[in-house]
Amino acid sequence: MTFRLLMLAGAALALTACETDDVWVDDGLPATSVPASFETDPMAGTGDRADDPALWVHPQDAAKSLILGTNKDEGLHVYSLSGAETQFLDVGRLNNVDVRGNIAVASNDEFNAISWFAMPPSTEKVSHWFDSPTGKDEPYGICMGRMGEDILAIPTYKDGSIQIWKKSGTYGAPSADLVRSVQVGQFGPKQLEGCVVDDRAGVVFIGEEERGIWKLDLRNPDSTPESVDTIAAGNGLVADVEGLSLWIGEGDAGYLVASAQAADRYVVYDRAAPHAPRGIFKVGGSEDGSVDAVSHTDGLDASSAALPGYPRGVLIVQDDANPVSEVDQNFKVVDWAAIETALGLAE
Repeated sequence: MTFRLLMLAGAALALTACETDDVWVDDGLPATSVPASFETDPMAGTGDRADDPALWVHPQDAAKSLILGTNKDEGLHVYSLSGAETQFLDVGRLNNVDVRGNIAVASNDEFNAISWFAMPPSTEKVSHWFDSPTGKDEPYGICMGRMGEDILAIPTYKDGSIQIWKKSGTYGAPSADLVRSVQVGQFGPKQLEGCVVDDRAGVVFIGEEERGIWKLDLRNPDSTPESVDTIAAGNGLVADVEGLSLWIGEGDAGYLVASAQAADRYVVYDRAAPHAPRGIFKVGGSEDGSVDAVSHTDGLDASSAALPGYPRGVLIVQDDANPVSEVDQNFKVVDWAAIETALGLAE
């Protein structure tokens, strides 16, 4: 049942960027706990390493699907649906990753480039395909889209801007062309990171860490950013607004999911405009106690693809503490059906 969440009178937020200690005053909004189902192997070591996951669904056999996870110190980790690590690609400092079809992209701030990857179904392996320079320092977040025959890669930046790139060339000689640059963040702190493209609607959603969520029409070359929600609106967002993803239903049904990092929770919105907020949840430990609860999520990925044991799809989230903060960070996987039940969602 749709409901709009209201901030309690007198609540205050004291917020800082994700590189520092977040200070957050409880706004009194309830968050329903949903259990994690399983987790990936850890990125063994200390420090803020794990950042953003993406699910690649094998087109012939969903059981052979893979979870990609960025390590912002080193490269790309690859996991099976059991959570076991199967590959590591040492390609530079990667922050965010996204997938369309059998192609993935990641923001590579070591080389100021978009790193492109291929996942041929016949090999069930991820290979580093090519890097396309962005001409701009430190691409931060990134998302992919498909508009007709065009495959897009959209990096976000700490100065509040995004770029829209289109893959070009041939498989043997690939390249990328800059289509458009857009200033999204306008006033005060305007650092962008998480983003996600709704291919069917032709829209990209973008998170501004200390303000809220924007959207931009990708079909109109003269479009300007529109606000979807703000921290100040009191619907559950707090700084940092981090990972964004979409659970895609039939037609325009489905949900937008955002990580409200400092509050260890997630806000769910209708995918369709006006993107009404549908509820707030957090990810607790697994029911058998084998998987710890999730805190301080950065990147996340939602999928409505049916997977073995998860006919309604999954949500994959980065976990800061496994279970100690910035030690052996990893990714937790949540049954989307459990989220639907917890929030009373219905397509």
